[in-house]
Amino acid sequence: MPIADPRAAASAARDLPSLDTTIADCFACPRLVAWREEQARIKVARFRDETYWARPVPGFGDAAARILLVGLAPAAHGGNRTGRVFTGDASGDFLWHAMHAIGLANQAEGRRAGDGLRLDAVRVVAAVRCAPPANKPTPDEQARCRPYLARELELLRDLRVIVPLGAIGWDAALRTLSALGHAIPSPKPRFAHAGEARVGRYTLLGSYHPSQQNTFTGKLTQPMLQAVLLRAMELARG
Repeated sequence: MPIADPRAAASAARDLPSLDTTIADCFACPRLVAWREEQARIKVARFRDETYWARPVPGFGDAAARILLVGLAPAAHGGNRTGRVFTGDASGDFLWHAMHAIGLANQAEGRRAGDGLRLDAVRVVAAVRCAPPANKPTPDEQARCRPYLARELELLRDLRVIVPLGAIGWDAALRTLSALGHAIPSPKPRFAHAGEARVGRYTLLGSYHPSQQNTFTGKLTQPMLQAVLLRAMELARG
């Protein structure tokens, strides 16, 4: 049944598989629903023969994750096409390469769901589960989607480190932790690459988003991202 109330639907999910199903059935944001479905009709030339997922994209990775990466939103012709977060686009290529290099992923690329990619002790999600126009979800859309992240945090019993990829992911993580009753330090921690903040039992560890805007300009390099992920692994063992 299509979901119109994310808060009630998320709270009813008893485990990660049921949460994933709930997320994939969400129709709570009319603008995002229209956009994700329009992109699936229009497509791009290189994917014209593919059937797009065109639904919200659930999290992906280890159910016993001690590290959670929080991105922005699925790409219109990436996750919105493949149905798996950070899969089938340049941002995902950059991320999986870094994760494979340090042993968090079993392979260095993710082209489609079911391609054999596995993650060890880490899970990857998006702050907003639908592809947004111009990659810019509105504040209302971000807030409407936040209960899914909150429930994901509750269900990840072993989670210790949250790695927001970019400022929107950082803000989503802080707002979600606050909604779950965790005291946020004052002044509110500001996003910075490799910046850290302790919130309850979690450590937030920031990284620039692996978007082409950052990777093509050298704002984010493979050594920089791998260093953050290695630090996350160190914190998760503590």
